[in-house]
Amino acid sequence: MTIHPTLRSAFDRGNPLKVISGLNNFDAERVSATVKAADLGGATFVDIAADVDLVRLTRQLTHLPICVSAVEPARFVAAVEAGADLIEIGNFDSFYAQGRRFEAAEVLALTQATRSLLPGITLSVTVPHILELDQQVQLAEELVKAGADIIQTEGGTSSQPSHAGTLGLIEKAAPTLAAAYEISRAVSVPVLCASGLSSVTAPLAIAAGAAGIGVGSAIHQLNSEVAMIAAVRSLVEALATVQRSEARV
Repeated sequence: MTIHPTLRSAFDRGNPLKVISGLNNFDAERVSATVKAADLGGATFVDIAADVDLVRLTRQLTHLPICVSAVEPARFVAAVEAGADLIEIGNFDSFYAQGRRFEAAEVLALTQATRSLLPGITLSVTVPHILELDQQVQLAEELVKAGADIIQTEGGTSSQPSHAGTLGLIEKAAPTLAAAYEISRAVSVPVLCASGLSSVTAPLAIAAGAAGIGVGSAIHQLNSEVAMIAAVRSLVEALATVQRSEARV
């Protein structure tokens, strides 16, 4: 398994936090703000669009491992050459609003094509939440056979919380938590639970079987750098709480 050493250590501890700026976010100023917040807030790694200029910019801003996301395998090659540490097929959320679906066959084909282009890079692949849960599990198993080192779940965009406050946050996270629970019991690679999570539900993701979490809009949609840093720190502290609870058991 070819996982970046920093990430392998974090996965072993059960507390990696990936901060996602957005697969279709090419705004250098917004990406910079998100990356700085991730760095100052204590995140484990950042996830940006697979763009050479953004990779170079991010490398100037942080020493954290850089993940790049895309749905076109060719985009990964130049991004890795520019300094990306790992790659992600997915973060599909931004496409759903456009009516673009990613079915199992397409995600598997993208994974196979990407692995053939970059056989040695750490590869994470998102399992689309539009699939039925049993289909998500089946696809995850096939993706691992095709060379995926990390499986990422999603689902926040499909949930429609009917309550405010803590109950609403739990409702928001339910689809990705369910996927993490089922997939983590079916594959041997780390599962990163992402989409719709908060500091309330981050510990639930780990309890469900996830090896770590990914958070995007809950951070990058905030309107100040101070608020973004605070949000990242809140997530880091929530994950640390899980570790302290396990230590007492």
